[in-house]
Amino acid sequence: MAKQEGQTGSSTLEKTKKETKEPERYQVILHNDDFTTMEFVIEILVKIFGKDVVAATKIMRDVHKKGSGVAAIYSYDIARTKVQEVHSSAKANGFPLKCTIEKA
Repeated sequence: MAKQEGQTGSSTLEKTKKETKEPERYQVILHNDDFTTMEFVIEILVKIFGKDVVAATKIMRDVHKKGSGVAAIYSYDIARTKVQEVHSSAKANGFPLKCTIEKA
């Protein structure tokens, strides 16, 4: 608030701070099944998640051995889009690959 004519004393300007909050993060998780090939999982990780072949192979091994593996971590909207892309590609290629999201 600025000092106006005829006003005595001093006023202080209050600054309001806008806090920018980071969006919540979500893990995109691939789940193992008995039908989807390891090669297809690697292909998904490379094409949809932008992983190199070495990183994709490591994640694929987690999926195969542990039952699931984290493909990537994104904001909610991007994570949902990636899940849809995985399901569409899997369906088009005849695989039942399951992909879910959960809070990171």
